[in-house]
Amino acid sequence: MEYYEAQDLGHYFSMLNGPTYESLVKHLWVRASVYDKHAAKLEEDQKVLIDPSLEGKTREEMGLEPFVATEIRSSIMGVPVFINQEIIAYVIGRAFEGNYKDWLDNNKKTPWNNLVNETMFNNKKKGS
Repeated sequence: MEYYEAQDLGHYFSMLNGPTYESLVKHLWVRASVYDKHAAKLEEDQKVLIDPSLEGKTREEMGLEPFVATEIRSSIMGVPVFINQEIIAYVIGRAFEGNYKDWLDNNKKTPWNNLVNETMFNNKKKGS
């Protein structure tokens, strides 16, 4: 618990235990896709295929939104929904930049080590 408190994540975990709108979440994730640099480049290439005169022009000149950051894109009832790191940070009440706490006790002795090693490496021994 001290790790979560040190990172000021109490509000986030309280929010996770709050109400969930299952059908809303289902409809959002069914249509969700990741929009990253690769997807933005494909979007530009498709525009150029349709209209070769757009070759070498900027995204704005092609009539496309500028690519700012990787985001999850979806829609609910026809309303476009874009989720990026900045929005997630705002919702959970955290700074977008993040923070690092180096004063926590020795994490090599944490009781989670066995669980993490067993889950990731199917072995309780460290480094096996």
